Amino acid sequence: MTNDEFYMDLALNNAQAMKGQTDPNPLVGSVIVIDNRIVGVGAHLKAGEPHAEIHALRMAGEKARGATIYVTLEPCSHHGRTGPCAIAIVEAGIKKVVIATLDPNPIVAGNGVKILKDAGIEVVTGVMENESKKMNEVFNKFIMTKQPFVTLKSGITLDGKVASRTFSSKWITSEESRRDVHQLRNENMAILVGINTVLKDDPALTTRIPNGRNPIRIIMDSSLRIPLEAQVLTDNEAETLIFTTSNCDKEKKKSLEAMNITVIETTGSKHTDPMEVVAQLGERGISSLIIEGGGNISASFLEHALIDKVVLYVAPKLIGGKDAPTFLEGTGIDQMKDAIELDYTDISRIGPDFKFIGYPSYSNSYDNEGNL
Repeated sequence: MTNDEFYMDLALNNAQAMKGQTDPNPLVGSVIVIDNRIVGVGAHLKAGEPHAEIHALRMAGEKARGATIYVTLEPCSHHGRTGPCAIAIVEAGIKKVVIATLDPNPIVAGNGVKILKDAGIEVVTGVMENESKKMNEVFNKFIMTKQPFVTLKSGITLDGKVASRTFSSKWITSEESRRDVHQLRNENMAILVGINTVLKDDPALTTRIPNGRNPIRIIMDSSLRIPLEAQVLTDNEAETLIFTTSNCDKEKKKSLEAMNITVIETTGSKHTDPMEVVAQLGERGISSLIIEGGGNISASFLEHALIDKVVLYVAPKLIGGKDAPTFLEGTGIDQMKDAIELDYTDISRIGPDFKFIGYPSYSNSYDNEGNL
């Protein structure tokens, strides 16, 4: 590891520690170094608050003059809720700026680097670029498409089951895996399930970790079968949105709205269109969504090429039974050549379980209209 990679790695770790706090802004970390001594560190803590570079510059003070600043994302160049970081770096007398990756935001997109270079500052880009891009996969998608980054999560047995044939499911995975799931919820702005999950389990869909953030709860319910006493409607722990169809129970809709529940009718008459759900969530500024629904909900999003990431907690157990539900149902593919491959996979151990992460590649399978 080079010196530049060493300090950039520190900056990346600072940024990563804030995951779940900065939405819809990116994760950014910064380190200031002079004469091989760290004199300033910073991370972006929350949207609307100072950026990582500003925190690091404030810590360094006069020691920033003539120093090198490492930053995981190109310094901003525009006036938003905070001032331009690129100008602050120039005014602090920084001599060299090392950047992991350029900002995909069209408002920035190289303008920050231009300000620095025009001021005579040496600029190096591309140091640990892949690590920075992966860390900000949510921001990178949302800023370019205005749609949330969608993660499909499930806890399964080795044979892919989420419950027995009698729908017994507690607990497939270990306590360690379940704690990790709550951290995953904390990192996402919204969580989505189908009405069958609500009817069967009456879940709270909250984050049960200290100081955790409860995601916005999204329910897909084509006819508004949700009981008015369901936890997601009555516990006041988080905002709940219900997506339904034009043929929903209109009286039930009025009752839900009287409870301050937002009910959104999609254009479908029988089924709630996942494409419309994702588009609507993007319009509401929701940049990340985790799906914890049943097999049919998961399949509907996958068949419309809406899943960006798959996270599976695999327990070393076998259930068997052709009638036992799986985490992915729906129609499925006809030919093995059309199977959706997962790229950039990673497997780690959590307690007795395995955590699998993969990114679907849709090049040889479904398009985003659900067609082969």
